[in-house]
Amino acid sequence: MTFYSRLRPALFVVVATLAAPAAFAQSSSGFFMPPSQSAAAAPQSAPAQAPAPQAQAPQQQMPPIPQLPALAQEAAPPVAVIGVLSVPEVMQKSTAAQGVQAEIQKRQAALGQDAQAARAQIQSEQAAIVAERAQLTDAQLEAKEQALRDEVAATQTKFEERNQAIQNSGQAALGKIEAELIGVIRQTAQAHGMNLVLHREQVALNVNAFDITDEVVAQLNKLLPSVTVPPSVVTPGMAINPPDQGDQPDGQ
Repeated sequence: MTFYSRLRPALFVVVATLAAPAAFAQSSSGFFMPPSQSAAAAPQSAPAQAPAPQAQAPQQQMPPIPQLPALAQEAAPPVAVIGVLSVPEVMQKSTAAQGVQAEIQKRQAALGQDAQAARAQIQSEQAAIVAERAQLTDAQLEAKEQALRDEVAATQTKFEERNQAIQNSGQAALGKIEAELIGVIRQTAQAHGMNLVLHREQVALNVNAFDITDEVVAQLNKLLPSVTVPPSVVTPGMAINPPDQGDQPDGQ
């Protein structure tokens, strides 16, 4: 389960494309063959007319830039006082986030054990059907196989819902940490007189004096040393998110 994936900033890349230049008119293909003497003695046919030049498509012109009236004079923005912060590092060092991760892994481990037991039960039932195949009619065999398929589908749905419930519990606990973290970032930045805090992963170069990561970690652990992970409850009609690699419990 990926912790703190919702607060990472999205990076939008704008790609400008240029129109390809107009293609040149192609010349006639083939080799030039000089006429033979017999062909030269023959009456000449009407000269071939040269192909009419192709008309080029008119290029689209950008409309003129409008002359807009000036807006009312506004106050200039304040001088930027910049800080940098590594959110992934904060979450890795957060004792509350570590506790949430440990609890989620514990619940997923228990789910994996139940999944292994369910798989063994289904394999046992499948072996029993194979063993008594010779004593069953075609209708009886089909009925048993269909019942087993229904059981497999129901079991898979049950474990998917339980896994989703565990993820929902983890997200609810992380939401409390995220809310506290935003407040701590604002508090720490104000203490340094900073009015612009950037993600350290998006900054090519900075000096240590700009970095407030360790201060944020210390304050976050002081104010929120732990959070309670709510129970993982399967609700009717629960939406199942596509499973990420590593989120599936063992045995599925």
